[in-house]
Amino acid sequence: MSNTPRHTALDALHRDLGATMTDFAGWDMPLRYASERDEHNAVRTRAGLFDLSHMGEITVSGPAAVDLLNHALVGNIGSVGVGRARYTMICQADGGILDDLIVYRLGETEYMVVANAGNAQVVLDALTARAGGFDAVVRDDRDAYALIAVQGPESPGILKSLTDADLDGLKYYAGLPGTVAGVPALIARTGYTGEDGFELFVAPEHAEQLWRALTDAGAPVGLVPCGLSCRDTLRLEAGMPLYGHELTTALTPFDAGLGRVVKFDKTSHADDFVGVEALRAAAERAEAAPPRKLVGLIAEGRRVPRAGMSVVVGGEVVGEVTSGAPSPTLGKPIAMAYVDAAHAAPGTAGVGVDIRGTHEPYEVVALPFYKRQK
Repeated sequence: MSNTPRHTALDALHRDLGATMTDFAGWDMPLRYASERDEHNAVRTRAGLFDLSHMGEITVSGPAAVDLLNHALVGNIGSVGVGRARYTMICQADGGILDDLIVYRLGETEYMVVANAGNAQVVLDALTARAGGFDAVVRDDRDAYALIAVQGPESPGILKSLTDADLDGLKYYAGLPGTVAGVPALIARTGYTGEDGFELFVAPEHAEQLWRALTDAGAPVGLVPCGLSCRDTLRLEAGMPLYGHELTTALTPFDAGLGRVVKFDKTSHADDFVGVEALRAAAERAEAAPPRKLVGLIAEGRRVPRAGMSVVVGGEVVGEVTSGAPSPTLGKPIAMAYVDAAHAAPGTAGVGVDIRGTHEPYEVVALPFYKRQK
């Protein structure tokens, strides 16, 4: 397998903008353009523009596409209407999480599965392996799409100036085909920032035209290009899990506090989706003895917690940090961590993080840290 990083259709444009580039899941991606704090604050108060073309699009189509997806994934895909989307997961037979996904229903018998960049091949391979016996086709469409996101409170106004699509009628977790700045696009009201916003799936050859049009339309209201660094602090404040941090093959959805995505009462293939037996057992375990709970931690000091650091109470390890960063919105370091149920209640006293041998005090809070005003 080549070690040469892949480049999105917007690679030259990012470099022209002076982006600091970084390797991410085999892709050369913009980490930041200027100040990651300024980019973060722009998304919270105005709007930010992201290149997400590293995400993995997989099309599943055919008469039994829904049956295949109900078998392969933990959610009930049969209840997703045309033009709607669903957050779900794909698990191993032992219940461990392979990836979290968004599934868009594009038509009666056509679905688009969007996987995380680092797991796209794993998800493609798993769906292909699980497709045996189903009248459905699994197609790798990673090269067929560029993905541009505009996120933040000004994003609806920016997009409205470039499309006649019915954005007012577009609900959260829905998508509709339309034309944006003369470019055919799937317009989805989804995102990973905690703000209102849109993700635009377009042909790679149209990506630069669309990016420039969004940049021009957003300039009067303060839109800025944004890199992966602020995307991480935005999703952390919004309490959104990141694969490889809050979600891994060592955890079931029930261990991650996301058991709600598992549907045991699907209309078709109810009892044979991959991992069902292990997930039933995990659900029973979670009910009988709650597993470690994913909580928020807010620093009382200035030291920043990082993934892998121990959460401690009275010198005993009671959990582990999964993600940590300075929060531009709160003005303090924050973290997500899995903590023993006995110490997971908001306001629990005596909780600290072991940062290089020093037990720094932290406040336990419920997630998310930040919730936008509707």
